Amino acid sequence: MLLLIRKAMNQVPDGQILEIRSTEVNVKEDLPAWCRMTKNPYLGWRSGAGHYKYFVRKSSGDKKAEEDYGKARNYRWQTRIHWNGGMQAKVFCRNHSWMVGQPASFDVKDDAPSAVEYVLGAFGACLIMGFQIRASQQNIRVDELEISLSGQIDNIFVFLGTEQEGHSGLKEITGTIYVQSDADEEVLSQIWQETIVASPVTNTLIRQIDINIGMRVI
Repeated sequence: MLLLIRKAMNQVPDGQILEIRSTEVNVKEDLPAWCRMTKNPYLGWRSGAGHYKYFVRKSSGDKKAEEDYGKARNYRWQTRIHWNGGMQAKVFCRNHSWMVGQPASFDVKDDAPSAVEYVLGAFGACLIMGFQIRASQQNIRVDELEISLSGQIDNIFVFLGTEQEGHSGLKEITGTIYVQSDADEEVLSQIWQETIVASPVTNTLIRQIDINIGMRVI
């Protein structure tokens, strides 16, 4: 939504006002922050006929919308992972970092989650965010969202190097999403199906991707 607003803003002369009409409930929270970031003064909002109206003044310092589209389309997600000794590694990305423990541990407690658990966590978080985005686009209020996921690896001993049959990846993921909302169940079910299809993590898991990771001895 914000990328579309920026594209529309690019057509507005400096100093003029852009009127934005939307039924998405999250615009009310996201738009003022976007205006502060882009230095376009936010002038407020009011209710319309079945939608909300938002008003933003075009600043002369606003960047080109096409540049932002290009950056979003060509953005590469990057991480750096450092071995901390033993069976632990630390992941760094942007301003975040977290520990990852051994992937083959089956203990109830460990010092850090396994890489496989992070995969399941990323998958679930992606689905929840996608569901909320689509619900907001249809002006559907969601009060609570939670998802429970479990996965089974085909043969973990392939990863450990003690067996060769099968593979070391997840062979299935099952789960349930729990939704609290006043919307009809049929509508929520449709949103859920669209969320799964559009999820970046879903598409990463089910599609063959090109992997090219070399080694450099230092």
